Amino acid sequence: MTQVLAGTSRSNPTYCLKRQFCLEISISTHMSVPCVRSSDMKTTPSISDPAAWHRRLCHINDWLAVCGDLDTPRPVIAQQQLQVWVDEGITDIIDLRGEWSDENFVARHAPEVNYHYLGTHDDGGSQDDEWFEAGLNAIRTVQDLGGKAVVHCHMGVNRAPSMAYRMLLDAGHDHVESLEIIRDARPISGIIYAPAAISHHLRSNGVDGLTATERKVQVRNWLNDNPVDLHWVISRIRQSES
Repeated sequence: MTQVLAGTSRSNPTYCLKRQFCLEISISTHMSVPCVRSSDMKTTPSISDPAAWHRRLCHINDWLAVCGDLDTPRPVIAQQQLQVWVDEGITDIIDLRGEWSDENFVARHAPEVNYHYLGTHDDGGSQDDEWFEAGLNAIRTVQDLGGKAVVHCHMGVNRAPSMAYRMLLDAGHDHVESLEIIRDARPISGIIYAPAAISHHLRSNGVDGLTATERKVQVRNWLNDNPVDLHWVISRIRQSES
């Protein structure tokens, strides 16, 4: 399944810079290392090495995971990463990068995996309703078929966590709890498009007036109270790629 939305050039300097567990892909051992959430973990955990989180497969629940992209400039490593995804139960890839697509790579090396291309920008503004609708259509198909999707952008910092947030809202999770679930699973998540996601969710469900305003304020307050230094996170990931 392929759907193309408006995107940007990969050279754009602004592009994408659970409570259960995260799996770190170790290229040297080709193994997954579980990273279990502590019961007393703070909402904003300390991030000592953002680059180490770039391509960790972070499981949100039994039908959703979040990650950065496949390292296709290094094909052998990308194949290993893709195999880990398959071994960990990923049946579908939802790619949100407007600047790139690995559809041909995945078709060649893991043809059994369904690829949903929903490319968009990462300019730090907002995201269109069309984009969120496309993501919901994709994940509902995955759920109906009993599969599991990894949602990813380039770094897994903003676009992918924000779409995952919208998907959790669609599944009935609380609007603040969903932010905590994503941040706990993936501490480098900025989730900067969460305000657009909650707005789309509220409109889609006919919630307006004071209730809608309160929930949108609560989301913005949570983001303000639980900040991630995105400039530092993105710069460390870019440095590791150079």
